[in-house]
Amino acid sequence: MGEEVKVFGAWASPFSRKVELALRLKGVPYDYIEEDLNNKSSLLLQYNSVHKKVPVLLHNGKSIAESIVILEYIEETWKTYPILPQDPNDKAMARFWINFIDGKCSSAIRKVAFSPEEEREKAVEEACECLKTLESALNGKKFFGGDTIGMVDIVALFIAFWLRPFQEIMGLELLSSEKFPNLFKWTDDFVSCSIVKELLPPRDKLVAHIKAHLSK
Repeated sequence: MGEEVKVFGAWASPFSRKVELALRLKGVPYDYIEEDLNNKSSLLLQYNSVHKKVPVLLHNGKSIAESIVILEYIEETWKTYPILPQDPNDKAMARFWINFIDGKCSSAIRKVAFSPEEEREKAVEEACECLKTLESALNGKKFFGGDTIGMVDIVALFIAFWLRPFQEIMGLELLSSEKFPNLFKWTDDFVSCSIVKELLPPRDKLVAHIKAHLSK
């Protein structure tokens, strides 16, 4: 009897796509359940009763919530294609960058979207400082961990694909090939990987979704 693996997600959520990408890299078959976040299913509310949001991973009847926690669980459960380094020091450094991207970077970019007009310039500066730090972290490597996609790249998926349409809609320039050549090239290399590309939402549909979200 095979394992039961299900992902509760939403098509426009980079957090859902991170979980799916990790499973696909490891070759783990799963069923995907699309959630309407305006009308959440009773199963989603049951499996993530604390935060009531996607993604949720269901593995043999047991639920795990929060994308970073889920990624750690996936790494520990399925040993094919490690997404974290094996060396303890390298693993600690990867976790440092994961926390930086998921915490400080996400927060800074979100602040750009929702800051009052008079505070936006400062918010843009803070977001660019985060991107500058990531630019130096890449240091000429193809991916954050070297030659293959790892958990740091997976966590940074929203920067790789969601950030460009967001900044175009906002009329801002956060990420460009002139300002951050390493990071810009990384986004192109990352999203052009077939395993990543097939998971990404249609750009036009995503643009319309982001516009609607920002106008609320």
